Amino acid sequence: MLSSILGRSALVTCAVAVISVLVTALVGVPLAIQEANKTAREGLADEAKLTVELLRPRFNTAKSEDEQVIVKRLRALGIEVYMIRAGQPDRGGLPDGVVKTVAAGRQIQVRRAVVDSKIKLLVGRPIGNSGNGVVLTEDPPSGTLARLWGQLWIALLAGLGAGLLAGVLLARRIALPIRTVAAAANQLSAGDRSVTLDPRGPTEVADLARAVNALTAALATSEGRERDFLLSVSHELRTPLTTIRGYAEALADGVVGPDGAQRAGQTVLGEAERLDRLIADLLVLARLEAADLPVEVVDVDLTQLVAATAEAWGGRLAAAGLLLRTELPPMPIPARTDPGRIRQIVDGLLENALRVVPSGAPVVLALVWQQSSASIEIRDGGPGFTDDDLAVAFERGALSRRYQGARKVGSGLGLALAARLARRLGGGIEAGHAPEGGARFTVTVPL
Repeated sequence: MLSSILGRSALVTCAVAVISVLVTALVGVPLAIQEANKTAREGLADEAKLTVELLRPRFNTAKSEDEQVIVKRLRALGIEVYMIRAGQPDRGGLPDGVVKTVAAGRQIQVRRAVVDSKIKLLVGRPIGNSGNGVVLTEDPPSGTLARLWGQLWIALLAGLGAGLLAGVLLARRIALPIRTVAAAANQLSAGDRSVTLDPRGPTEVADLARAVNALTAALATSEGRERDFLLSVSHELRTPLTTIRGYAEALADGVVGPDGAQRAGQTVLGEAERLDRLIADLLVLARLEAADLPVEVVDVDLTQLVAATAEAWGGRLAAAGLLLRTELPPMPIPARTDPGRIRQIVDGLLENALRVVPSGAPVVLALVWQQSSASIEIRDGGPGFTDDDLAVAFERGALSRRYQGARKVGSGLGLALAARLARRLGGGIEAGHAPEGGARFTVTVPL
């Protein structure tokens, strides 16, 4: 019970109710006692004033019947009366200081004093100037605290009942949207992507509903992209496998003679290398998403690195009829990064250019130095991208699906791999339009 919101809310509201009652009692009890003492003092003062007024006309005579009536009435109220005539009290028990003060014609305001060895409330009033006066005493208010604490139990029980009821109602109201979201989450985990929640109610509940709706939409989009990506990769795997199988069957059936065996072997080897590159890209992507791809950061001269890359690719690009041009600064550009991963990014982008750029078009490999970073640009004169392409250029398989059958495309892994590698190295990558008329990729390397 206590592990649920219902139980905990009821417990919290009951605790709040009890604490509120106790705090109220701690504040109210002293005030109530103070008020009771004030009322008793004022009442005793009023009785003293009234007694003096009644006794004044006849006080110089012996005890009269009226005096006895007044004394009896006051005793019935719990008030003892002491008569002081000519400076002498009619009976003992009063402090000498009180008797002398009243006999001297001075008033004694209500205060606590010891009378007959007991704490009493005492007030004194003189009558005339002949040493006469009246002193009234009564017991201080008692039992106030006990009465208040006795009544406090009723308030505590009422607070507990109200807290329990409020806690149950509040918990049910709070738990209802949570249970609704839990049910929606169970439907999502079961594969239902049509789950939607009504974003109404309190702000937090509405935010939670909108978050679940956004999650549903994101899951549906992600799974759709995943299916498209798997279809694309399946196609890329099937094509070289079909070629390898066809040549293998031809060799097994003796269709390919000794003169064609070498060419068949070269074709099979090329398709196997293509499969190997595709599988390697998939493995690198998986490790990047798992954040365990090793990176070896060393001191690198980016100028030398880009120059070496251009030298390595010059022959392949020239063989395809492409014009490689380099733009390098005249001085070394030092950086701390992983040169192998930088080459992996640039090699992948040049591989894409080799695939799509027509013969005779330029390919530019440039290094642009800035104050805190350097940028490696790969520009070409190929078909380039539309503005819509730029928005999805680095999503896995997005461009491959878009241009399948329209122009030469790869597996759709290369750009996604380049983007993740660039971020892993602390930099970034952007796609844009090149002044040569094709695509431009800018790989940022922090210095």
